[in-house]
Parts: sequence; C-alpha cells; structure tokens
Amino acid sequence: MPPTDEVDVEAGRLAPVRRFFSRPVNDVSRALRAASFPLRGIWYFLRRPEFYPLFAGRLLPLSIISFLVYVLLFTFTFPLQLAFLAIFHGWAGAIINTTILVLGEGLVIIQALFEGFFVDEARVDVFDATLIDKGYLDLLVRQRVIFLDAPNPVKMLGKPTRRAEYQPWSLVQIAEMIFFLPLNLIPVVGVPAFIMITGTRLGKLSHHRWFTLKEMTKKEIKRELNMRHWEYVWFGTVAMVLNLIPILSFFFLLTSAAGAALWVAKIQGETRPVPEPPLTPAEHIARMRAGMGLTGPQDNMEAYHDSEV
Repeated sequence: MPPTDEVDVEAGRLAPVRRFFSRPVNDVSRALRAASFPLRGIWYFLRRPEFYPLFAGRLLPLSIISFLVYVLLFTFTFPLQLAFLAIFHGWAGAIINTTILVLGEGLVIIQALFEGFFVDEARVDVFDATLIDKGYLDLLVRQRVIFLDAPNPVKMLGKPTRRAEYQPWSLVQIAEMIFFLPLNLIPVVGVPAFIMITGTRLGKLSHHRWFTLKEMTKKEIKRELNMRHWEYVWFGTVAMVLNLIPILSFFFLLTSAAGAALWVAKIQGETRPVPEPPLTPAEHIARMRAGMGLTGPQDNMEAYHDSEV
C-alpha cells in the first residue's frame, strides 16, 4: 500500500476520535473566552483614567453605603445562619455556604435599593464609551448626542435621545434572586448552582444595550440569545462572582459593562460584511465631517446626532 494511502487510512481511523473530542474542546474554548470578558473589563477600565469619574462621582458613595449593609448583615444574620447550617453541613461547609448566602442577601438589598435607579446610567456610559473607543461610534449616533470634538470617549457622550438602559430593572429579577437564595442551603452543589443560575440571567442581560443600539426585533434578540446561550452562562457566572464581592461590587458592575462592550466589539469585528479594522473616533469624526460638508475648523460642529443631518 502506498504511503499516501496508509496516511488516508490512518486519518480515517482517527476521524471519529477527533469528532468525539472536538465538541467538548470547542465548548470549553467558548466558555473560557466568554468568561474572560468580565476580567478583561477590569483591566480595560483601570487603564483608562477618563473612566474613573464615572465611578467616583456616584458609585463610590454607594459603595460605602453597601459596606454598611454588609456590616449589618454579617453582624446580625451571619451567626444565626451559620449555627443553623452547621447542623447539616459541618462547620467548614457551613462557613462557605453561609458567607455566600449572606453576600447574596446583601446583593438583593443593594439591587432593590440602588442598582436600578443610580447605577444603570453609569453602566450605559461605560458601555457606550467603550464602543466608541473600540471604533463603533456608528452604533451610537441614532441613540444619543455625540460631541465629536471632545478629547476622549467619555466626554464625547451627550444625552441619550432615546431610552437608554444597560439592563432593565424589574421586581421579577429581585424575586428570582430571593427565590434561588435557598440553594445555598444545599451542601456542596448549592453555592455553584446559585451562582450559575443567577449568573445565566445576568449574562443574557449583559447585551441588552447592544440589542437596543442595533434596534433588533424580539425575534432577532431571541436568535442572538440562543446562539450564544453557552457563552452567556459563563460570562454571567464570572460577573455574578464579582458582584458578590463586598464593597467592590459597584466597581465590578462598571467593569463588567466594559467587558460586555469589549465582547460586542469582538462580535462586531467578526461579523462585518467587509473585513476592515474598526474606525478610531478621529476617523469617525473625519468621515462624518466629510459627509456633512464640514471641511475645516471654521465649521462649527460641537455635537452630532443623526436627526441633525
């Protein structure tokens, strides 16, 4: 048998093995990639000082208040819950499960009191500024005023011209969190189950702003969610773990929004009909000026919105 035929035969024998392992390897790769974006968002946010005022101006005081919430919970509810869970888990398991349980209770309180009313606007700004920084200003021009001559993506953001929310706030979301809290009472599997179940919903909501910017229909949104369901599970799981960290949870809400926008930029880059690098803000400005007939500095163009064109 010629050598080439032997190679073909061997390849044919190995094909089922490759097929058997290809799907799990692909699933793990997709999960790791999605799970990395909340962490990438932390590094991205820290490297851009222009983003800092979005946290310091409003969320830093709320972080101090959230610290007080956790102090009260760990002082008055932790000992009683720990004693109860120790009966079923033993002391080692009870400490872990009680800690996650109390952190979850604190998250429910904080979300109910602050997140929907005080945090969402900042997350929208972080998400939008990240898209501008990554060259996707075109996604925003129908949704908010853009100051093209501003020195950085954050200062380019004007007032939204349509309803802008990073993720919709609802009592259903709070009720679901409360409903799944008792999972933490289950030994071993309870904590991971609570984090992954609540994280899955969080992951699906992470691209709500993108769906709005793209003006997707309900059918299109459903298709996107189904296509990336596995990825949303792992993005949301990591984001949920970060949200459970006391004091820093508000900071991680912003960095996870940045991570979600980085993920969107990656998706947009992979689905462009014509391969081209994303435009920088300066290139967007030049293109828009040319399209509007503005050719020099004498042309006054402080802000841009598609309704003005």
